[in-house]
Amino acid sequence: MVITEVRIKLCEANSERLLAFCSVTFDNAFVVRDLKIIEGTKGMFVAMPSRKLTDRCTKCSCKNHLRARFCNACGCRLDETRAMRDVDGRAKLHADIAHPIHSAAREQIQGAVIKAFAEERERAKMPGYVCTYDDYDYDTDDVPVSYGAVVSEMGKGVRAHAPHPAPKGTHFHADAPAPRAAAKVGDDFGAGIG
Repeated sequence: MVITEVRIKLCEANSERLLAFCSVTFDNAFVVRDLKIIEGTKGMFVAMPSRKLTDRCTKCSCKNHLRARFCNACGCRLDETRAMRDVDGRAKLHADIAHPIHSAAREQIQGAVIKAFAEERERAKMPGYVCTYDDYDYDTDDVPVSYGAVVSEMGKGVRAHAPHPAPKGTHFHADAPAPRAAAKVGDDFGAGIG
């Protein structure tokens, strides 16, 4: 695995611990975005991209974040101790989306990111500095324009298949009222307020 590019987006100076976001490109082929560079109590570290963990309400089965105290759908009080705990007793509220499997890979990524962060800080002091974090434009000759072009580029005999059959139902329950059409502008907007 070769880290071929690291892009940094510096955060505002008034951010307490979050110093920057970054993306890492591996082998000029695979990008992982939204890593965070954080100032911890023992120095800087790189946090992997993650998502909030959820569970379901015992009354209505609606998904809620583990930090929620009440259900988003029915308003039922949720058990505040339902999150799994780590060995230190802290609630596990997030799960990594992408992360290194072993410490050598973590050290390689963290070393490259911290080095790129220091270089980006220096570049940011220069006049005319422009952040390249969100600059993922490709040469139009390199980007396939259609699914067929992607398939032909793959060159492995892959071909498009017939469309899937129509769905066998709707997302609405039979006893639920039919969804209302979106109101047009001016159709009694704000009627009854006053």
